[in-house]
Amino acid sequence: MSSSRAKPDLLAKLRDVPHVPGVYIMRDRLNSVIYVGKARDLRKRLANYFTPARSQLADRKTRALIASIWDFELHEVRNDTEALVLEGRLIKEFRPRYNVTFRDDKRYLMVRVHLGDEIPRLATTRLKKDDGARYFGPFPHGTALRTTLSWLNKRFGLRVCRPLKPGEADYKHCSNDIIKNCSAPCIRRISLEEYKKRMEQACEFLEGKSKDLVSALEEEMQHAAARMDFEKAAELRDMVEDFKKTLIPSRSFERGTRARVIRSIDPMADVRELQELLHLEKTPLVMECFDIANIGTAHCVASMVRFKNGVPDNSNYRRYRIRAVSGQNDFVSMAEVIRRRFSRILLEGRQAAGSDAEFSQEEPLEAMRRLEMTNDECGAERSDTDEQREPGGGRSESMTNDENPEAMDGRRKAPFVRLPDLVIVDGGKGQLGVAVAELQKLGLHGLPIVGLAKENEEVYLPGESYPVIIPHERGALKLLQRIRDEAHRWANGYHQLLLGKRVAESVLDDCPGISDARKAALLKAFGSVTRLRKATVEKIAEVPGISKVLAQGVKEFLESRS
Repeated sequence: MSSSRAKPDLLAKLRDVPHVPGVYIMRDRLNSVIYVGKARDLRKRLANYFTPARSQLADRKTRALIASIWDFELHEVRNDTEALVLEGRLIKEFRPRYNVTFRDDKRYLMVRVHLGDEIPRLATTRLKKDDGARYFGPFPHGTALRTTLSWLNKRFGLRVCRPLKPGEADYKHCSNDIIKNCSAPCIRRISLEEYKKRMEQACEFLEGKSKDLVSALEEEMQHAAARMDFEKAAELRDMVEDFKKTLIPSRSFERGTRARVIRSIDPMADVRELQELLHLEKTPLVMECFDIANIGTAHCVASMVRFKNGVPDNSNYRRYRIRAVSGQNDFVSMAEVIRRRFSRILLEGRQAAGSDAEFSQEEPLEAMRRLEMTNDECGAERSDTDEQREPGGGRSESMTNDENPEAMDGRRKAPFVRLPDLVIVDGGKGQLGVAVAELQKLGLHGLPIVGLAKENEEVYLPGESYPVIIPHERGALKLLQRIRDEAHRWANGYHQLLLGKRVAESVLDDCPGISDARKAALLKAFGSVTRLRKATVEKIAEVPGISKVLAQGVKEFLESRS
């Protein structure tokens, strides 16, 4: 939209704002969203922005925001809960520069139940999938929701164990049946038909249709207070308050007539728009994004996430432990992960080509693209089944297999993995430069690659001095943000996993007589401190360098720290 358009009379527009709860959207003169906020009273809240005497008392950031406001839009809601949910969704959608809260990948909790399961259970989730299950929410008050679910499980005797189909082995370790919190459908203490009726009643409660249960609890609270059992009354009061927070009616928001608020995601449309804006010769159906995570100097890790057709391809996520550098050096770390990933793909491409002499004579990129066409015709592309699976669907690639082709000679021929149509690195010119240099060393000169800088969401291209600025409301940028945020989440998750292991292993640092070499030998033999705790003195003494006396000391030390 042109910046020469006339600025609206905001004070006159303010006079038409109603005294109702809602969400407001601030836009600058380029029509970009710069701030999203919520208010119990839209009229009073917006008056704080446009009343000169009040705005002068604001902090520097707020004054800068006010100076940038060209226009605003409103979206009315029914209550504070709806305002909170809608505000979070809009901030994730537009990522305004003046908002900080809600810009991460965290979402509100929902309740999921699949009535098609043999023995359904209530579970919490943050992502809604098209899997045939019923979803309730989102619920902004997580603590209240968990209290409500705990009460529902006890009230209706619903199972809380995780197995999809519990058996006798699971029942042997079940304490909920002993304390009468579960109706034990797994051993048919009640029939499956009766159990599913109970689950349907619980679902009706989550939909707000069973208000009699809340009324009954309020009545019980009054009786407890009358008996002067104030502890019980207070417990029931808190429970009723949690129920009311959980069961506040909320809606699924769609774009209203007053403001273009929510944009439904069309992944393939975003992919095609990205191709057009970046002038890519080939539609980026397969994209891979790389991110580095390091906190302090304990661990430096990297992640790679793959999107196919604009949506996550979880089975092809990767995690890496960076070993070429100690401490924080994002440039060296990015170079290592790019080298390891693409040298491995080229290695597997050569193995897939077998005795194809033409492969060794072609440029690596051309040879891989030719193999892609051949394998697409045969439907032969796969997930990388030869690599170690990690929790959550992805895998870690080891340095040995990435950089030592002989290590793979004794294994079966690796299936073919195609090169991505677009590589994305999380960072600006520096990270992009080292990634391009590594690709060129591998002969992948023409592989499309971009860098996405976080601060202003600028897209950098190789050899270009100035970044490509994609408007924040465009689907192409939102696609890049989604894959970047997913890479960030995947890297941070791995970092936390390794940090947790390090914290557990550090217990041995204080154990008398245990040097670094002996600590490494113990962890190599038992795998973790948890398994070491369970081992007998005799088993510990079997580890090279550990005497029976020292093994006894280790056992006693760990028992004292449990």
